[in-house]
Amino acid sequence: MATIKKTKKVGTPIDERETFVSLQKSFADSESGTEEKLKTLYELQRADNEIEKLVQLRGELPAEVASLEDQVAGCNARIASLEDVISQYNDNIASMNDDIVSLDSEIEKYRQQLEKISNSREFDSINKELENLGILRKIDEKKIGESRDAISENKAAIEGVKDKLSILEIDLEAKKEELAAIVESTAKEETVLVKQRDALAAKLDERTLSAYNRIRESVHNHLAVVTVYNGDSCGGCFSTVTPSAS
Repeated sequence: MATIKKTKKVGTPIDERETFVSLQKSFADSESGTEEKLKTLYELQRADNEIEKLVQLRGELPAEVASLEDQVAGCNARIASLEDVISQYNDNIASMNDDIVSLDSEIEKYRQQLEKISNSREFDSINKELENLGILRKIDEKKIGESRDAISENKAAIEGVKDKLSILEIDLEAKKEELAAIVESTAKEETVLVKQRDALAAKLDERTLSAYNRIRESVHNHLAVVTVYNGDSCGGCFSTVTPSAS
C-alpha cells in the first residue's frame, strides 16, 4: 500500500519593506476577504487614534516624572556617597587616635628611660627617638584635624543635597498626583479601547499587522490607514492618490 507523505507548509518570511499594496495578493488569498481586512485595519487605526489621544492628555507629565525620579535617585546616591566618605574619615581618625595612644605609650617609656641613663651617648639616642615619636604624633594630629575639616565640608555638602532633594520630592509628589488623576480619569475608557484594539489585531495575520505597525511608526501622524479625501486625495497627507496607488 502506497503512503502519502504530508509536507508542512512553510510561511513566507515577513519582509520589513512590505506595504499594504504589496500585500494585496495576501489579502485576496486569506480566509477573510480584502474588504473585511481593510475594515479591520481601519477600525484598528481608529482604536489606536483614540488610545493616543488619551496618552496625549498626559502631556509631558510621564517624562517629567521620570526625570524627577532620576534626579531624586541621583541625590540619594550622592548623599550615600558622601556618607561613605565621612565614614572613611571617621575610621581614619579612630585609627590615628589609636596610633597616638601607642606613640604616647612609647614616649612615656623613653622618658622613664631618660631618668635612668648614665652617659650622654644613650641620652642623645633616646632624645632622638623621642623627637621622631613627637614628629609622628604631630603628623597624626594634623591628619586628624584635616579629616575633621573634610568631614565638616562633606556634612555641609550633604545638607545642600538634602535641601535640593526636599524640593525635588515635593515636585515629584505633585507631578505624580497630577499624572495619577489624569490616568484615573481615563483608565476605564483606555481599558475598553485596549481590549478593542487587541481583539481587532487578533483578526489580522502576522504579515498584515507587521506592515500596519511599521507604517504607523514611520509617519509623524501615526496614520497607517486613512480614508480617501475629496475622491482623489489621501486622508492622511492630502496628497493626490493616482489610480495605480489606490
